Amino acid sequence: QVQLVESGGGLVQAGGSLRLSCAGSGTAFSAYAMGWYRQAPGRQRELVAVIKPGGSTNYGDSVKGRFTISRDNAKNTVYLQMNSLKPEDTAVYSCNANYANVLGSRVDYWGQGTQVTVSS
Repeated sequence: QVQLVESGGGLVQAGGSLRLSCAGSGTAFSAYAMGWYRQAPGRQRELVAVIKPGGSTNYGDSVKGRFTISRDNAKNTVYLQMNSLKPEDTAVYSCNANYANVLGSRVDYWGQGTQVTVSS
């Protein structure tokens, strides 16, 4: 079991920056792939960024070049640095931890989400 707690959301003007943090409990944090997803009102949840246990990263097309995901396994924490924010980045951002169990099925854990609002 992993419990995830996000922090760092808030209100920022367009062009500004925010850094989100996601602190995980439990052992074996370094073995999980960690990701950030977001969901805006009336829209489907979308992938923002993911970082795998080995450190490789992937980003959604809309945030490439502006957002950076990183992890500190010693602190059981994953970060999302968001720069050059746009009003369309406004959403609830949720932290995800996942791994493949012995059957090869994906197991997901989610945080409660944190609101990011970008004003124009």
